[in-house]
Amino acid sequence: MHFLVTGTAGFIGFHLARRLVSSGHTVTGYDALTSGTGIELRRDRLKMLDMAGGFRGVTGRLEDFKTLSAAAEANPPQIVIHLAAQAGVRQSLDDPSLYVASNLAGTASILELARAVRPQHFIHASTSSVYGASGRPEFVETDPTDHPVSFYAATKKGAELLTHSYAHLFGMPVTVLRFFTVYGPWGRPDMAYYKFTEAIAAGKPIEVYGSGTQLRDFTYVDDLIWAICALLDRIPEPGKPVVAKGVVDSLSPVAPHRIVNIAAGRPEPLNRLIELIEQALGTKAIRRDLPAQPGDVTRTHASPALLKALTGYVPDTPLSEGIAAFVDWYRGHAGQ
Repeated sequence: MHFLVTGTAGFIGFHLARRLVSSGHTVTGYDALTSGTGIELRRDRLKMLDMAGGFRGVTGRLEDFKTLSAAAEANPPQIVIHLAAQAGVRQSLDDPSLYVASNLAGTASILELARAVRPQHFIHASTSSVYGASGRPEFVETDPTDHPVSFYAATKKGAELLTHSYAHLFGMPVTVLRFFTVYGPWGRPDMAYYKFTEAIAAGKPIEVYGSGTQLRDFTYVDDLIWAICALLDRIPEPGKPVVAKGVVDSLSPVAPHRIVNIAAGRPEPLNRLIELIEQALGTKAIRRDLPAQPGDVTRTHASPALLKALTGYVPDTPLSEGIAAFVDWYRGHAGQ
């Protein structure tokens, strides 16, 4: 099959495109390759993809509909996977207009393209941040998400709503994937586990907000990619919800639209993450404990029940194993 994947210079997009082409598919990758934090890493990811047969990279902004359309017209995709986004809770406070442009206008642009090319399945990447400061023991896809606590979460929630409107109006099958703290080799330098590893390896202090007691449902990147691939042919159909004991399907009553959490359902404290990085590096962290940041949530905890009902799979890589793999990669990549 042929795929159009946005954000292929990014962490998850890189891993997904590599998996798809290694499985015999072809991929048109679309990425703005904007400058800023991690630009060299993004270029390195694209270089690896360019060496793989079956991949064609196109550079452009999602809002540039002419370039986006040309990328799809050259080889119309059977499946569109929209991963490109402006990520980061704290950064969204500094430049909200950038998040509106990428996460809302950009999503509207790729949906318009999908409306024209009519893919068999449109897959949209969202985030656990849309659940906000939920007091529920587990986040279930049907939980209310009307009270985001960060601007980033608000834009991602808005993008989810856009996908539902297109599914309803144009009969476009859409699956929205809510990712939970994805980590692993080739990861994002702005995420805590990467910044902690970089600082500890260099003997520099790490900044730990909220005493490190926050709980996160960490998801190793290989598990995430496996789950995405398993959902490719689980196309939502109106009137055909999942029927399984203890599972509430998020299938829309008026559209071929479903939301699925991708996570293990095993939250661990940030302090545990720091301990595992220390063990993998063989170096003790120098800590600077700081107050919690605006927009941060104290806990994320996914229910993976719907994912399991749809695919038979739940992410299962232990945090200790995943962090060890990341530190091994980091040492090789950074020459540590």
